[in-house]
Parts: sequence; structure tokens; C-alpha cells
Amino acid sequence: MAEIEKQGLRAWLMTDTPTSRRHARFAALYAGWLTLKANPMAMVGLAILILLLGMAAFAPLLSPHDPFEQNLIGRLQSMGAEGHILGTDSLGRDLLSRVIYGSRITLYIVALVALIAPIVGLLVGTVAGYTGGIVDAILMRITDIFLAFPRLVLALAFVAALGAGIENAVLAISLTAWPPYARIARAETLTIRNSDYIAAVKLQGAGAFRIITKHIWPLCISSLIVRVTLDMAGVILAAAGLGFLGLGAQPPSPEWGAMISEGRRFILDSWWVATIPGLAIFTVSLGFNLLGDGLRDVLDPKDGDSA
Repeated sequence: MAEIEKQGLRAWLMTDTPTSRRHARFAALYAGWLTLKANPMAMVGLAILILLLGMAAFAPLLSPHDPFEQNLIGRLQSMGAEGHILGTDSLGRDLLSRVIYGSRITLYIVALVALIAPIVGLLVGTVAGYTGGIVDAILMRITDIFLAFPRLVLALAFVAALGAGIENAVLAISLTAWPPYARIARAETLTIRNSDYIAAVKLQGAGAFRIITKHIWPLCISSLIVRVTLDMAGVILAAAGLGFLGLGAQPPSPEWGAMISEGRRFILDSWWVATIPGLAIFTVSLGFNLLGDGLRDVLDPKDGDSA
């Protein structure tokens, strides 16, 4: 009976003639999932990110030691020594525990940047594209100014002005990350604004605000989702760079970039102190890139084919 219900649900999701708008949404989501599932590299990226979420959620249960507990007698112990699976750092703190708790900081940074930068870029890009004229020129020149500077250099300037700290680092990264989203949103808006259904909505009396929020924004979301996923690796590297320079999360926070900065002094004799957090950054960045490529194939198949 359960198998029949399963087959019935699958047929309902894969139908070519949906019976309602809700049915059509579920069918589209299921078709996208099947496309994503068929991409093994995308599934690897998804598995890495699920592992990251699990580490962050269950950090107290997974960590074998207190990530802040110092033991100067047991400093710079090699991997596997005295119950420390990945060894200890220069203050005797367990590296595995610090990497696990560092996943929370990474997710915190990624989540905030993913909420701030795309929204700002979407707002700027759609307003510029729909309004046109002098508004478009001013907003796009401001965007060009931000794009003219390397992201990390501009983030360093903002953090230097705002002060060191993880919140200021997030704000600085967000201020440097929004221009590409504005460019994408503007390009989508220029394509959409002269279409027939936008003209029909105008004839019904809809204002500019309603047209942008109800009819243009939904069509820009898929492109932005792909770009956000692919950009998260750069966000992680930028945050790690700020932490490496002492401008991000401050000690004793187990931020991966700060851990690499601390371990560089012992790279020749105790290579694991800097290598372990570096591998964590590499793995998570790879996961976002693999998943982003898979989502591009699902949400923007023309772009994936041309690539």
C-alpha cells in the first residue's frame, strides 16, 4: 500500500498537466531536485554543506574538548596524542574542537552576507533597470566605483574604518559583495520591463513598486540564488583573510582564518596547526562551488549549457 502511495505521489509530481498553481510549484521543485540529484558533484557539495550544518548544530556533542580550554603543558601536540585527534595549538587547545566550533562562525558570516548583499543588490539593480534615465546612471556609476576595487582591499578599508570585529567584518564584506548582484538584477530587469505582461499589469493600474516587487523580483531570484551560492566561497575566503590579518573575529574565537594566522609561526615544525583549519576552509569553499554549479544547471540551464 505504501509503495502504491509512493508511486502515486511520484506520478502526481511528474505530471505534465498540473491541476493548480501549488501543484505546478511542487512539480517544478521535484523536477529540479531530480536534475540536481543526477549531478554527482553537486550532491558531493550538498553533502559537505549538510555536514557543515550538522557540525555547527551539534558542536557541543561532537567536540571532544572545550575549544577554549588551555593547557600549556600539552601545547603543539601532534595528531592523535593524548586523545587529541587533530593535535593541539600553541596554547594547548584541541584543534578538532576549535574547527568544529569554527563552523558556527563560518555559517554566521555566510548567512548574514547572503541576507544582506543580495537584497541590497536586488533593490539597486531593479530600481535602476526599471526606472532608467538619470537614476539608472547614478546607481550604476556607484556600482562601478565599488567594482573598481578588489573585494578584499575594499573590505580591509571598511574594517579599518569601522574597527575590528566579526560584525564589522560581515558588514564590510556585505558592502563589497552587493555590486555583482545589482548588475545581474539590472540586466534581468531590462529584459523584463518591456515585455507584454508588464504592459498588461500597467494597464490594470499597478504602480512601479508593485511591478518591481511582485513581477520583476520573482524572475530575478533564480539567477541571484546561483550567484549567491557560487559567491559564498569568496565570502569565506574574504572572512578568513580578515581573520588572518586580525581584523575579523577576535581571540579566543575559533575562527578558521585566525587559526591559520596563529599556526603560521609553527608551520615547519607543527604543520597541522595551520593546515587543519586551511583544509576546513578549502572543503567548505569546494562544497559551495560544487553545489552552485549544480544549481546553475537546475535554475539556469542555458547558462550551464553555454559553460
